[in-house]
Amino acid sequence: MRGIGTSPGIALGKVFVYKEPEINVVKENIENIEKEINRLDLAIEEGTKQVDKLYEKTLHNVGKEEAEIFNAHKMILKDPEFIGSIKEKVKSEKVNVEWAIKTISDEYIQIFENMKDEYLKERALDLKDISTRLLRILLGIEATDLGSIEEESIILAYDLTPSDTAQIDKKLVLGFVTEIGGPTSHSAIMARTMEIPSVSGIKNVINIAKNGDFIIIDGKSGEILLNPSKEEIKYYSNKQKKYEEFKFQLKEMIGKESISKDGVKVEIAANIGTPKDMDKVLENDGEGVGLFRTEFLYMDRDTEPTEEEQFIAYKTVAEKLGEKPLVIRTLDIGGDKFLPYLDLPKEMNPFLGYRAIRLCLDRTEIFRTQLRAILRASHFGNIKIMFPMVSSIQEVRDAKKIIEEIKEELRSENIPFNEEIEIGIMVEIPAVAVHSDIFAKEVDFFSIGTNDLIQYTLAVDRGNQDIVHLYNQYHPAVLKLIKMTIENGHKEGIWVGMCGEAAGDEKLIPILLAMGLDEFSMSSSSILKARWIINNTSKSEVESMLDTILSLPTAEDVEKFIDENII
Repeated sequence: MRGIGTSPGIALGKVFVYKEPEINVVKENIENIEKEINRLDLAIEEGTKQVDKLYEKTLHNVGKEEAEIFNAHKMILKDPEFIGSIKEKVKSEKVNVEWAIKTISDEYIQIFENMKDEYLKERALDLKDISTRLLRILLGIEATDLGSIEEESIILAYDLTPSDTAQIDKKLVLGFVTEIGGPTSHSAIMARTMEIPSVSGIKNVINIAKNGDFIIIDGKSGEILLNPSKEEIKYYSNKQKKYEEFKFQLKEMIGKESISKDGVKVEIAANIGTPKDMDKVLENDGEGVGLFRTEFLYMDRDTEPTEEEQFIAYKTVAEKLGEKPLVIRTLDIGGDKFLPYLDLPKEMNPFLGYRAIRLCLDRTEIFRTQLRAILRASHFGNIKIMFPMVSSIQEVRDAKKIIEEIKEELRSENIPFNEEIEIGIMVEIPAVAVHSDIFAKEVDFFSIGTNDLIQYTLAVDRGNQDIVHLYNQYHPAVLKLIKMTIENGHKEGIWVGMCGEAAGDEKLIPILLAMGLDEFSMSSSSILKARWIINNTSKSEVESMLDTILSLPTAEDVEKFIDENII
């Protein structure tokens, strides 16, 4: 069987099937509203205590960054809108608190699941986790404790919540296999942090095996083998040993330049969401930040972040990086993201709607606040500004005009900033890639956002499980758009980077190097492997194969060619 590899490595061991206890919520009419609200308050109090314990356990067993998820859970338990909506439903409809929690949380979860950004989509899991916790407390249901595993095992589960993974003893859990989730799911992130192999996307996973069965999982290819033969066990045991040796080699990449065998130097940077992410960037020797997703500063709050709050966040990251570049993407938010204080309209198709640069140019007060904060912070490091979801030249010109107006304001206030700050755009809409020769005359750099470029080029909703197989970064049409963008950028003398998931794809890195990509920005955990690949690749050799690759008819042909001739 083959799923999606979400954390690299090989694991061999016994199966532990994890099934969540079933929670049946029945709607009941109640008379004593005060008693029902008191039940909710007591459940929140107990839930907060449980979350505090999980924070401490995760902090001790995994790390501070991973433990922060439980601080976010506490914020949800205190959130006046979420909890207030539950209480209001109890009062207005005179229903039991369990029913109110289920219906309100389902509404919020649907909002998050419909979001475009994969990282924000995963917030639905946090809400599921919290609502499930409250329901278990109210109904007196004991959760299965993954911390009770007593022997080395590979967990098979429908999904794993943050609370589930916090219970895990990484000395005994050899790997995860889940039915849902992807590379950005919490379980996948935790698996990569703990260096545990994981695979997702295996349908009916909790029913394909029983406790005690022997299983092999390959977290890179996504392949799983149930009750394998002796020959298969021997093959994968050797593969596991080689992978462990390779991980040791990666540590030797720290401090080295990212330079190809034939002397072509590139930059390998990181994608981050908050200043807290910088610890992992520095630990993995990132050469800068190619994407700071600033929308995370706007989440989990009731009001828009102030200029000063944003300034401190940007300045903190810039100072940690020193002279290394920091590319700050302006607010990429819209009708698919729930921010109560923005009062955004509901849309039939928010992915193509009122969002990102479109929203910012309409609600300029939000945009100006962010741009002032970025410009002020530019005095303290090598900051660059990047606009998302650009589709027209006029958007670029309008945004640059606002920047010039703010620069004039700062000059009059004697506030220092980088007068020569670079301004770039994300190339994530096919029209911009096709028209990139003109856009390149207007900006200082391009950063290719492959997540959306692929989605829009192939007309595939990457969140739709029924058609997700059509979403493929190896599609020749996507590769041609990338090559066109790089060439057009270089003709005008600007640098071209990539901040989508494809930038960290080990099969695509040699292809992107051959195309002339200047900067690769990816998750921190991928940096050293990407550097190893660059350092062991000859750009000129792969370049000689580009015409052949781009002439292939299908994504499958492209991937097969790479497997047989490059990797």
